Amino acid sequence: MLMSQTLNLPGIRHGFLTREGGVSTAIYASLNCGPGSLDDSHAVVQNRKRALELLGLNGTQLLSCYQIHSPTVVQVNEPWEAQNAPQADAMVTNKSGLALGILTADCAPVLFCDGAAGVIGAAHAGWKGAVGGVLQATVSQMVKLGAQQNRVHAVAGPCIHQHSCEVGAELRLQVISQSAWADWCFERSPRAGHYQFDLPSYVSGELQRLNLGAVELIDHDTYGDEQRFYSYRRTTHRGEADYGRQISVIGLAD
Repeated sequence: MLMSQTLNLPGIRHGFLTREGGVSTAIYASLNCGPGSLDDSHAVVQNRKRALELLGLNGTQLLSCYQIHSPTVVQVNEPWEAQNAPQADAMVTNKSGLALGILTADCAPVLFCDGAAGVIGAAHAGWKGAVGGVLQATVSQMVKLGAQQNRVHAVAGPCIHQHSCEVGAELRLQVISQSAWADWCFERSPRAGHYQFDLPSYVSGELQRLNLGAVELIDHDTYGDEQRFYSYRRTTHRGEADYGRQISVIGLAD
């Protein structure tokens, strides 16, 4: 589990979990926390329980959304059943007893908190969601719950890095049409008509532009570090049937 000093505040529990330390096997080995995968559902439930134990959030309800690469944020006041998870890519709450979990396998998980207000948030930020405004929307919803924007701390976790992330020219145009500053997040790829996209720098840059209290990037490449992370793109390149998801969690301690 990876942790951040930026989120190490009284009353806050958080962690960017790796794929290590679970019970899943084969391509899902070992801490696969994705109920949307084809892994054994009992193993996924056990892995999610282990994630909470590692965070010291035993007895807490761990919630995750049906992620759709959108800017949609839900305010969480009570738990839901996994089969009724809302279609969204971010959550906010000021309730204890609820842990917010973001599932990733190359996209960036982003955890937020205003420790003084007791408001937390979590967002799933691939390029599409980040360009679409999921980070801004998460902070906006936190403010509605009583957070102060200049007091919010945000940390982006492990995701795919630039040298592993080749994209087409059309994607580059979509990004810079919304974020003109982000042209430097692209380098030309050896393959004609393609670029390498720096997702962590883009997400970090978008967070910096929100004038928050603190912004941090936990700089690990999900594609390149197979021992610790699942990767959708690595799975795709290998022609594997499916892939696991690591989880990043934040919760309010009682």
